[in-house]
Order: sequence, then structure tokens, then C-alpha cells
Amino acid sequence: MTNIAQLGIVHGPAFDRWVILLAAHRLIPPFINSLNQPVPSPILYSFRRCPYAMRARLALLVSGVAYEHREVVLKSKPASMLALSPKGTVPVLWLPAQARVIDQSLDIMLWALAQNDPMHWLPQGDALAQALQDIAFNDGPFKQQLDRYKYPQRSGLASGLADRDLGAQWLAQLDGRLQQQAFLSGAHWGLTDAALAPFVRQFAHTDPAWFAAQPWPRLIDWLAAFEGSEAYAQIMAKHPAWQDPVA
Repeated sequence: MTNIAQLGIVHGPAFDRWVILLAAHRLIPPFINSLNQPVPSPILYSFRRCPYAMRARLALLVSGVAYEHREVVLKSKPASMLALSPKGTVPVLWLPAQARVIDQSLDIMLWALAQNDPMHWLPQGDALAQALQDIAFNDGPFKQQLDRYKYPQRSGLASGLADRDLGAQWLAQLDGRLQQQAFLSGAHWGLTDAALAPFVRQFAHTDPAWFAAQPWPRLIDWLAAFEGSEAYAQIMAKHPAWQDPVA
């Protein structure tokens, strides 16, 4: 059987292109098993300020899974990312050893925590069902209201204030929950907190003065603690823009 040395391929950009080509032709599993090479690290295509990418990076960070970070310029998306996930949105996690692409942020979080969950972010049973319900509302109605509030012109609106007020109803519910427990997930920070915090942050930063004036003391403190955390500082570290190597 042909081995990697005979093909003249080593780990690096050329290896990435080769793996993508094999994956596209569904040839990767037998080849990977026969290469007798170190397992390549996962690769994350990300964008620093994207809330979906932020929550994926949070879960990867807490899991301790080592990965290669590739910062995407959204106006010039790398061909390697589009080959893996034609929908063209971040985050995209490429698992070369499995020839597997995970291109939904929640799925990346769940995958990472399934590898290792030292802080017990992943709830069980009814608590997991509640977490997924909260995340579904965040990613559905609330995200739509957030987008219309932050970018009203994109929806043909003169103002985003109506959607701001609708989104505020959800935030008031979150504040109420935080009055009853330390975190959205319960006694400690967990999946729900990590999945929602980047979106609450984006909502707050649309009009910081307005947000700070709202009667949500627990939510405001919760967000401030997140933005002041070491985990936040680590996931928001700046990376140079990734450029695919020239063939």
C-alpha cells in the first residue's frame, strides 16, 4: 500500500490540501489508518468577534483540546474552509484524523466537552434538555431580534428599537434566573452560560449606556464577570488572518 513518504507529503499546508482532497472523494479513512503518522490536530476556522465562534472557542478552551486556530477574514474566506463547509460561516472545526467536519457552534461545544469536561459544563438529563431549550431560544428568536436591533437597515427597518425591546424581555428573564442562582446553568458556570454570554455581550455593546441603565443588576454583573475573566481574555486573543498557501 502506498505510504505518506512515497507520496512525498508531510504534515503542514500541503498535507491539509491533500487531506481535504481525499475527504472530498471519501477516501480518507483507509489512507489515514495506513499512514502511521501522528494524529493531526483539529483545525478551527474562526472569527474573533463572532458570538458563535466565541462560544466554540470557550468550550475548546475549557476542554483542553489542542487545535490549530485559523482566523478568517469574512470578506475573503479561505478556499480550504469553503471546501470543508460550503455554507461559508464560522466556526468550522475540521477533524483530519476522522475526516469529519463540524460546522455548527453548539455541535462543536458538545464535541469538545465530550472529549473532556473538567469543569463539568455539560449538564445531564433534564438539565441538559433545559440548556438546549435555552440555547435554541437564544439562537432563534433572540438572535433575530439582536440582528434587527444591531443592523436594522439590513431588514429594511428605520430603527431597531422595537426589536431591542423584544430582546429585553428575554434578558429580563435571564436576570430573574440569576437572582435565584449564581449562574444560568445553576451553581456553577456551564454550557448555557458559555453558549449565551457572547450574544448577551453583543446585545449590550450595541448601546452600552442603555444596557447599563436597565434594571438587570444580576445580568449586568454576570456579563461583567465574563468579560473580565481569564477565559474571555484567552479566547479573544488576536490572531493573524489565515491565508491558504499558494499551490
